[in-house]
Amino acid sequence: MTTLHFAESLRELVGGVDVVLSDIWGVVHNGLESFPEACEALHTYRSHGGTVILITNAPRPADSVQRQLRKLGVADETYDAIVSSGDLTRLYVADHPGRKMFWLGPERDNSIYRGLDAMLAPMEEADYIVCTGLYDDETETAEDYRGMMLKARERKLTLICANPDIVVERGDRLIYCAGAIAELYRELGGEVIFYGKPHRPIYERAMALAGERQGHQIDRRRVLAIGDSVRTDLTGAREFGIDCLFVTRGIHSEEFEGLDQLDPASVAELFGHPPKALMRELKW
Repeated sequence: MTTLHFAESLRELVGGVDVVLSDIWGVVHNGLESFPEACEALHTYRSHGGTVILITNAPRPADSVQRQLRKLGVADETYDAIVSSGDLTRLYVADHPGRKMFWLGPERDNSIYRGLDAMLAPMEEADYIVCTGLYDDETETAEDYRGMMLKARERKLTLICANPDIVVERGDRLIYCAGAIAELYRELGGEVIFYGKPHRPIYERAMALAGERQGHQIDRRRVLAIGDSVRTDLTGAREFGIDCLFVTRGIHSEEFEGLDQLDPASVAELFGHPPKALMRELKW
């Protein structure tokens, strides 16, 4: 294992790369504002013939994610397509018509079932749970849901996690996501199905969309993932067999503050398996 240095620009890393699979939250924006240099980097890469698929654990369908990106000033020309964990969760709901669903999440995520034949029900009557997040992620943590999860386990309900992230940035704060509740439920012995990174289906969907745009099947050796989470982005890329550029400005920013390079021991401690490269923030 070698020492890891910080790369200065994306252009150093994309020679021989046909497709970039980029995370959104923490790489392209922080939930409150977009990162212009990151958007410019992806747009420039596309202008050189590359394909950019945004791959996100947002518990909403791609069109909803696109509307949010537009509000934050991220131009449509920044990327070719979006794949979200919300899309994959909606496929699960659509494949289970007539079954009663208990939905756990904030009202803003109601697009997870909108337009589908989904029968909403209280947990006492539900056949399964779809979790898109906490009811109030500004004040709550997963521990606030321990009692609810114990009751769900008693009923042996499967929990569908529409966002495997534990935390994300919102401005300069970290807030809890659906993944925190899902991990609690799994610790309590409940069954969880995860959609989104680091799990394989979201990468397979992204690669299929990239192949459509390139007009041929994509060689994984010519793909670069970009993300800011060890648990989801780096692990997901490694297990899918693609390289990863790790952006340190996101949820792990405090761990990298003041570092110019990482020695092998630090690499092992922080990553386990190292990324292809580090970058403080995405820029061309």
